[in-house]
Amino acid sequence: MSEGTIVVTAGGTGGHLFPAFALSEELTRRGYTVDLMTDRRGESFGQNFPARHIIRIPSATLKSRSPVAVMKTALTLMRGVRAAKKALQKEPPLAMAGFGGYPTFPPVMAANRLGIPTLLHEQNAVMGRANRMLAKRVNAIALSFPEVQKLPAEAREKCVFTGNPVRDAVLALKDRPYQPSGPGAPFSLLVFGGSQGARFFADMVPAALALLRPDLKARLIVVQQCRPEDLERVRAAYYDAGIRCELASFFTNLPELMAIAHLVIGRAGASTVSELAVLGRPSILVPLPHAVDNDQLANATELERAGGAVCLQQKDITPENLAERLSGVMEMPDILEQAAAAARAVGKPEAVKDLANLVEDLARRGQ
Repeated sequence: MSEGTIVVTAGGTGGHLFPAFALSEELTRRGYTVDLMTDRRGESFGQNFPARHIIRIPSATLKSRSPVAVMKTALTLMRGVRAAKKALQKEPPLAMAGFGGYPTFPPVMAANRLGIPTLLHEQNAVMGRANRMLAKRVNAIALSFPEVQKLPAEAREKCVFTGNPVRDAVLALKDRPYQPSGPGAPFSLLVFGGSQGARFFADMVPAALALLRPDLKARLIVVQQCRPEDLERVRAAYYDAGIRCELASFFTNLPELMAIAHLVIGRAGASTVSELAVLGRPSILVPLPHAVDNDQLANATELERAGGAVCLQQKDITPENLAERLSGVMEMPDILEQAAAAARAVGKPEAVKDLANLVEDLARRGQ
């Protein structure tokens, strides 16, 4: 028999959906029925989401300050609030957990109007715009970092530091020790990012690795995510450089690949940073430039400050300085071993349990 229904709501990107996925797995283990409210993107992304129902709610992101754009976005969000309210009235949940992004806005607003206990989870070291707008209306706010920028002052007393939940596939590997690569031994380099990250890395990383000494190239095994249109040119670049590689546009076993990597190069999305910390793997993080709130830069800076990563801004990277950095760490594996330990020290594998406890407390309060 179900303990009751809890609704999770998240924007249609992995950064929002991955922690929502993790919480849903944990709540399901505890006997709750979980429903997901999301937008069109989240609906397609979440086909394997651990939920009874995936409820699509109209939503829109404010991309322009023009009066027409603002009005169109507002009207769409209002339609979303009405649709969410109708769905929630049909089967009122015990509580709702929102994970940010504009698709979170209509469900949380509807739940607030219906008196349903609500919680927000902020994945990044900078609070997102949708969460900032909702902060004063919710009962509790869970944070992934001890300090979060742009957090409304009136919301601070509601905040609890839980960390960012990671999926079961990551938690299953959290106790695997980091194995440094010694002189002459194979060195596994994992490179991945979103669509924009994949393009930059497809241009930069092969060019940098081609500059390494032959003995270092011989050690390399590169596993890299590429856009479909870049696969063949990247493969040819590695072939010409004499570097072994495995390329794909999508890896279904990314947590496993992260766990066996000696070094990861990637963007600094919240889920990536959290998973690297839980797994205890060293990384070079290249935040997505031109982000509205520079959230990836803040995320990467937090892990760098802990000693678990190096943060490089995209504008400062050249094939030559990246090759020099990679040569250094391949020849001094103790540096990467220390970074792996530092990353693990700030990992929060218990985050999903702490967040589920917070949601359960809210649910009990609302009964």
